[in-house]
Amino acid sequence: MKAAPSLLSCDFSKMGEETVRIDKAGADFVHLDVMDGHFVPNITIGPAIISSLRKYTKLPFDVHLMIEHPLDYIDAFADAGADIITFHIESDSDAEKTIDKILSRGIKAGLVIKPATPAEAVFPYLDKLYMVLVMTVEPGFGGQSFMADMLPKVSAIKAECLKRGLDVLVEVDGGVSEKNAGLCADAGVDICVSGSTVFKSADMAKTIAELKVNS
Repeated sequence: MKAAPSLLSCDFSKMGEETVRIDKAGADFVHLDVMDGHFVPNITIGPAIISSLRKYTKLPFDVHLMIEHPLDYIDAFADAGADIITFHIESDSDAEKTIDKILSRGIKAGLVIKPATPAEAVFPYLDKLYMVLVMTVEPGFGGQSFMADMLPKVSAIKAECLKRGLDVLVEVDGGVSEKNAGLCADAGVDICVSGSTVFKSADMAKTIAELKVNS
């Protein structure tokens, strides 16, 4: 399992340094949460911040759009340096058109599902996706408790991909820590997003290593 620390939990006054810190500590991806205050009740960062962080690391930027109209902003985030763009199937943009737009920019596409959304919602799009992100908290704020009852969705998505001969990664985001990383790995999770656990750790490299547990 690979680790994608979320900068949502970093010191926002030192985002460049924090990006370097997770890179040196063994992160595999940099997870960037984009919230618009409409789709979720919080506002975070936009393309300008992501663009300014690009020079601090060569790690892939995993950009998670929690916004109402992701299709309208694909070009902006592509230009900012996103390597992967994931967006919510529950958003107001047409999923197929948004995926196609992401792919047209040479970027990997991912779909995200909230806790109330069934795994089957992403099945029609799997052949175009690099990743499916299963939320293990309600999106909007960091520091929430992990919802272990979301893990069967991971298994369902992996089983569907296996049946169809597809190699789609499954990521989980929300409340992930070294305490539940084993459960995630056992369910088939490929990438775990972790914010508070990583940035509040006294030994970031040790914590990231513990998140990379294999089933």
